[in-house]
Amino acid sequence: MNTIMRKSMLSVAGLAFAGGVFAGPIAAHNVVDAKPAAVTVQADRPDIAKLIPHGTQGTQSHIDLNDEQTANVKAIIAATKKAGLPERAAVISIATSLQESKLENLGHLGDMNDHDSLGLFQQRPSSGWGTPEQITDPAYSTTAFLKGLKQVDGWQDMPLTEAAQTVQVSAYPDAYAQWEQQAADLVAQYWNS
Repeated sequence: MNTIMRKSMLSVAGLAFAGGVFAGPIAAHNVVDAKPAAVTVQADRPDIAKLIPHGTQGTQSHIDLNDEQTANVKAIIAATKKAGLPERAAVISIATSLQESKLENLGHLGDMNDHDSLGLFQQRPSSGWGTPEQITDPAYSTTAFLKGLKQVDGWQDMPLTEAAQTVQVSAYPDAYAQWEQQAADLVAQYWNS
């Protein structure tokens, strides 16, 4: 590209050209009704097609998260990365935790407890998930869930409900689907932060 053409293109883009080097923004003169261009750069965000490859199923639910729940989202993402798994595994994990505990690290709930279920994923010590102390550690419980997920042949290509249900064996297997959009949004927001 010749120098005159490059200078013209740079001035249109609002950049100055100084001795072969881009010198940064230049002042625009005689511009009528100029509005700033809305530019959204999401290069650091995971691709939504990878996060929700099958599209969402059914009506989606959403809850506002407090600081503890947000910290648990970040712990799930960190454990997923540490396990070397892709963003989709974090979406499945977060959606599962949203269904099981609303991302709250639940201890024993007394009469309201489902057997001896504990933690983010409502895992049961009596079913071999770990000790109560382990299960109520977000990093441990996520790693345990992901270990189960990795044992599911083809989990990457399954709808979220099928993958989550294969690990969790819930009485309400279709309930995980309602959290897929919020889980994907959370992974998109926090995966690279």
